[in-house]
Amino acid sequence: MKTILQAKNVQKVFGTKGNLYKALQDIDLEIKEGEFIGIMGPSGAGKSTLLNILSTIDTPSSGEIMIANQNIVRMSEEQLSDFRRSKLGFIFQDYNLLDTLTVKENILLPLALSQVPANEIEKRVNEIAGTFGIREILDKYPYHISGGQKQRTAASRAIAANPSLILADEPTGALDSKSATSLLESLNALNEQKQSTIMMVTHDAYAASFCKRVLFIKDGRTYTEIHKIHQSRQEFFQKILDVLASLGGGH
Repeated sequence: MKTILQAKNVQKVFGTKGNLYKALQDIDLEIKEGEFIGIMGPSGAGKSTLLNILSTIDTPSSGEIMIANQNIVRMSEEQLSDFRRSKLGFIFQDYNLLDTLTVKENILLPLALSQVPANEIEKRVNEIAGTFGIREILDKYPYHISGGQKQRTAASRAIAANPSLILADEPTGALDSKSATSLLESLNALNEQKQSTIMMVTHDAYAASFCKRVLFIKDGRTYTEIHKIHQSRQEFFQKILDVLASLGGGH
């Protein structure tokens, strides 16, 4: 299996001399193609900082990061912009949908920007909408649909351009439990059937139990990681809760 992401000795320091705060220290991370990995840890552990750096929104103070065989640390702003559009898919807690566009138009936007032919766009949007169960709302606008439908639209948009890596930031944070389960089941199906590579930052043990592997961060460092090998989701959920209890602090 090929490596999609490799981060080595990633550090992130905020502040100035005499008043430095180390948000991330010596983080090593490898994500293989087809993995569904969760990142967890107490508040202030460095989860969001790590996500921002891996998603090219922020830069590390030091360290190397390779995504899809490209070194993102050494890219110019223009190169990063192209890289983001072609290689990364984003799912945010607050959806980030454009209210002036229909659900369908929101999903096809990345494809139109990449100048994909119209017939290919039509085919891809239909297929993705089927995966996320939103075909019946394609012509509606974001303000006419529920939070769960908005998040499934956002997830559909994230995978439209077949990114190498999908980055999800607390994707179930604003959803009720039924909508959250529906989204997580769709992401799980995407990972199982299409071998999509997903990294999800979450504070929710239930959401993390859908992952195949969970990495825990504490005080900016890797604390431990656990793998779901032959366990049921319920067993894995319990294992995650046990680690969170040993971590201490709010999560």
